[in-house]
Amino acid sequence: MRIKLSGIAMLGGAGIVFAGIAAAPVAGAAPCSASGATATIGAVSTAASQYLAGHPGADQTLSNAISQSPDDARASVRAYFTSHPDEYVALKGITAPLVGLQNECGTAGLPVNLIDAFNEFQAG
Repeated sequence: MRIKLSGIAMLGGAGIVFAGIAAAPVAGAAPCSASGATATIGAVSTAASQYLAGHPGADQTLSNAISQSPDDARASVRAYFTSHPDEYVALKGITAPLVGLQNECGTAGLPVNLIDAFNEFQAG
């Protein structure tokens, strides 16, 4: 399994840093509306936070990546998830709903490194 990562601000300490890309909208809220996006960001963030709390190795690796250089972060996250493919698949599943909304709503206004990191994580 090859895991590509570029701007490693993907997941970390306080949960998911995918803010701005959303998933599973609230009933009645348009998926690209502020309310729909905010609700889905919260849902994905909660699920990722709960998952990482139960997987301290992944949590520590992603938390450390935040303070590392991009190259070091990329290497450490890749190494961890290559040796823990089940955790990669689980986190990819947790964040997968963000892909649909990204495709539907675009990514205007989001930091390029965040989008790159997210897209590379999803691509594996």
